[in-house]
Amino acid sequence: MEDITKQFNAFRAKQIPPDQLAKANKQSSIRFKASLSLVITFFLSLTLLHGLGIYFFTTGFLLTRLVLDEASECASTPIEVPPHETGCWHPRKFEKAVVIIIDALRYDFTVPYNGSTHHFHNALQVLHETATHTPERAFLLPFIADPPTATLQRLKGLTTGTLPTFVDAGSNFAGTAIEEDNLVAQLRNAGRNLVHLGDDTWHSLFPGYFDANLTHAYDSFNVWDLFTVDNGVTEHLIPLLAPDQTSKWDVIFGHYLGVDHAGHRYGPDHPATNGKLQEMDAVIRDIIDRLDQNTLLVVMGDHGMDIKGDHGGESDDEVEAALWMYSKKGIFGRGHNGELKPPRTAKERPVGQIDLVPTLSLLLGMPIPYNNLGGPIAEAFVGPGKPNWRNLATVNALAAAQINKYQKAYSQARGLTSDVFALPNQLWDSGSTLWGSLTSSSKSGDLEEAFMLFSNYQQSTLKICRGLWARFDVPSMIQGIGILLCSLAILIFFARCQPELGYASSATYLGYMSTGGIAVSFMALGTALFGSGPSLLHYGLFGLAAGSILGFAIAFVRIPEIKRTPMPRSLWAWLAIFITVLQSVGFASNSYTIWEDDILLFFLVSFGILGLVSSIGLEASEERYTGIVQSVAFAILTSVASLSKLCREEQMPYCRSTYYASSTSSTSAPWQLLIPLMTATLLPVIVKLYYKQTRSYEGVATVWIGTVFRLGLLANAIFWVLDAADDNDWLEMDKSTLKTIRNVISRLVLGVSLAVGTSSWIYSKPCISIKVVQKYDEGLADPKSVQISGSSNAHGTRYFLLVGNILIGLSLLQKPMGNGALALLTIQIIALAEILHANNLSRSAVGPIVLAALGNLYFFKTGHQATLSSIQWESAFIPLTTITYPFSPILVVLNTFGAQILTAAAVPLLCLWKKPSRPPGLLGDVTTALATYLLYHATINVATTMWAGHLRRHLMLFRIFNPRFMTGAAVLLLVDLVGALVALVAFGVNMASIAEVFGWS
Repeated sequence: MEDITKQFNAFRAKQIPPDQLAKANKQSSIRFKASLSLVITFFLSLTLLHGLGIYFFTTGFLLTRLVLDEASECASTPIEVPPHETGCWHPRKFEKAVVIIIDALRYDFTVPYNGSTHHFHNALQVLHETATHTPERAFLLPFIADPPTATLQRLKGLTTGTLPTFVDAGSNFAGTAIEEDNLVAQLRNAGRNLVHLGDDTWHSLFPGYFDANLTHAYDSFNVWDLFTVDNGVTEHLIPLLAPDQTSKWDVIFGHYLGVDHAGHRYGPDHPATNGKLQEMDAVIRDIIDRLDQNTLLVVMGDHGMDIKGDHGGESDDEVEAALWMYSKKGIFGRGHNGELKPPRTAKERPVGQIDLVPTLSLLLGMPIPYNNLGGPIAEAFVGPGKPNWRNLATVNALAAAQINKYQKAYSQARGLTSDVFALPNQLWDSGSTLWGSLTSSSKSGDLEEAFMLFSNYQQSTLKICRGLWARFDVPSMIQGIGILLCSLAILIFFARCQPELGYASSATYLGYMSTGGIAVSFMALGTALFGSGPSLLHYGLFGLAAGSILGFAIAFVRIPEIKRTPMPRSLWAWLAIFITVLQSVGFASNSYTIWEDDILLFFLVSFGILGLVSSIGLEASEERYTGIVQSVAFAILTSVASLSKLCREEQMPYCRSTYYASSTSSTSAPWQLLIPLMTATLLPVIVKLYYKQTRSYEGVATVWIGTVFRLGLLANAIFWVLDAADDNDWLEMDKSTLKTIRNVISRLVLGVSLAVGTSSWIYSKPCISIKVVQKYDEGLADPKSVQISGSSNAHGTRYFLLVGNILIGLSLLQKPMGNGALALLTIQIIALAEILHANNLSRSAVGPIVLAALGNLYFFKTGHQATLSSIQWESAFIPLTTITYPFSPILVVLNTFGAQILTAAAVPLLCLWKKPSRPPGLLGDVTTALATYLLYHATINVATTMWAGHLRRHLMLFRIFNPRFMTGAAVLLLVDLVGALVALVAFGVNMASIAEVFGWS
């Protein structure tokens, strides 16, 4: 290849003197590299602006509650109570406790169903059985979690008695120690020896609290493993219950993960879930047999799971867990409300998870933690037989008094006026007055009234606190939205007002932006140092953002070549605006947001139809034929992609999921394994046909597409076949061996595609062949000519090889249906490039906008929704056996946003496809296309941010608007980085390779 290139350059040098050619090439190369470097820096500065805008909005929108440092003390009872000999505030009922958390134990897993065909029914029977037959020993209740239903946030609520807030959802993978007063700290401070077994999340929250010799923690996020954690907990728990071992501990916390992992991997309605529930049934029966009179047994779920086995949101299935308490003392009861049997559904007599803290604290003779907002669970204190109203009134008086103490301290710290808690204070005054008048001979009616007043006070205070902790810092939110709007304006003018981007304009932009940003940042910091207000960080970052925006505005005024209006001048440009703006406005509606995937489908099919109509009118027959065929293919493939569907809860019953084997499964149907095999067979053939149209299936393309691309996709198919064989026990092979084989395959695929493949692509030649042929004309002085095959698409075909590399790695991380979806997306990307070329739209805004919309559509088609519960956490373990930072989070991001990553990397392809070897203004075209592509995502982000802020009191904020805002923000930052660091860098490498072959730079 190099010899032929030299021949071609020598042939070309006859017309241009070599010294002049070399000098011109060197100067051109320097200018191009300088301009490209500045452009990349400019886009990274826009990424910084986007990040700052999102930061300021989220600091006002995703607020955390104020945590008070005070802690309850044993010697300081918040209200006067009858004297007692054991315990702190209340007589201690139990010396020891075994607290079992069965992760994702949904309430309907624990109650019997007659004639049910679901695997999760009638497998765990011991809880309902004991609560029904021996109500004085056990009770079973719905245990309602406060969203977000992530394990770490639930453990915080279960130990502190407080409510989670927005921002806590982001810390599920990086838990920090709980510093506020909590039950575990109270037990430890009282000298109790604590043991923990199972989920290692506890050690992030309570470092150093547990007996190091008896404690055994296990990795909590390997959702593929159903047995290691559970077997380890049981193996160490049961021996500790032996009579000669009970003196070594006071409280055991055992956290089982098998049910949760079975749900994530298979869904609740699967034999694996049934098996884990039966295992838990046997374990609990074994514990009961070994329990003594002085030990309390508590079994609970920290949250539930949805129909696919996931959690994180606030649907009924996700928040409805189960709580069961058992004691051989026989001190429990349910006579206070006339009901003697466990609730049949989770809608009957539910209790909040924050109610566990005061309940366990008083049963174990501990003070109630200072920040607690829960109330004692009546079944634990009402006693067997006739209701013990005195005990109920006492425990509720203690809880209410502690809440009142906390409420006053919180109001003072926050500067709240007395009218905020007006209604609860009236209930407190009435209850405390009545309590002060009660004596040992008071009637049960007065005691019952006191119980009701204190209970109502607790519920009323809790309701107000929920509202208080949803308060927003509106000025900070406005700052964030302002920065995002200004960065949107920058993108609009940068993308649509500038005909050509060169070194001078790039340098001017960056010079003014950096100078302005630094200057205003120092001014802001100086104001913070000598004034009052937000922190230095807040001032400095806002100054940086404001200065950068000011610098751009100055640059915009000072660069004379800039067109002063971005108004569209063609029907296609108006279509691009229509698609973007109409989508953005629609996010103000919860129903629009819910059905976003179907609306995107409509827009993209409409584009295919318009492309068909436009192509029919083309004069050149070749372009007309290409435009018609590719437009029809684009519309058909969009419709085929709609067959892949993952429904969100709000779409039911008008939606049917097809992404998994069923609506209650997290695994693929066996027939879906054919999809990766078909992809490996057909996709290389289709790409080959596109290459052959421009005689580009030459050189490296034959090996890359014909062999490497095909083998990579085939390896993906083999991986998912082995995964299905593991799930369904098709092979008589040790599961650990099978897992090792899958790990080896997946690591090879990722290594070859994303590392080795990309490195090889950097040094590869264009997909062309160069031949020097003899002409049969004796009259010519030099009867030779150069024939170049593939030069008409040299840029596009070489660049697509990188897109194919990225596709292989991303496809591995998708389930079989998602694998096929990304294959369809890849074909549509090429089809879009063909449509744009045929209709002479390579420089139009419609191409990048449609490409961005394609990325968002295939986000849904790869089995995702704008909900926490749709995140496919198991993708972190495709090449790994344990959580490994930073690779595990990166794998989840690649799985979740694979479609957007692929389209962002493919943006230059729209400008490079079917371009001659040295077209003018390619840097400007690619930069404009990327800015337009980012403009779509930036507009979506601004819209979802503004609507989330505007609708912050909407009933569906947590469920719909907040997740969509977070999704839009994550996508924008990700495509910013991919566009700057992948697309533009790869474009520069591609240009250098073409220049080397064709003798220019």
